[in-house]
Amino acid sequence: MEKEKITDELLDKYVDLDWTMEFGEDLDFEGKPYHYLRLKEFEEFCYCGKTKEICLQNYKKQLRLLIRVMLEFDDHIPEPGEFEED
Repeated sequence: MEKEKITDELLDKYVDLDWTMEFGEDLDFEGKPYHYLRLKEFEEFCYCGKTKEICLQNYKKQLRLLIRVMLEFDDHIPEPGEFEED
């Protein structure tokens, strides 16, 4: 069976799913606050920004790259809500 071609439409389909977001705030190495957004379905995914709004505006660019790599390596892409509680 042939591998599905990775198109912008396919990536958009995955990126736009209803992922489980977790927001937090922490301090950087200089003691300045920053915000982060985690998608619980992807253990390795965390996007950081100066504000929660910046995280929401920009995380999809990083998620798109992650999903592209996962598709290229035939890794399992979870369904929204498919994660273990901490």
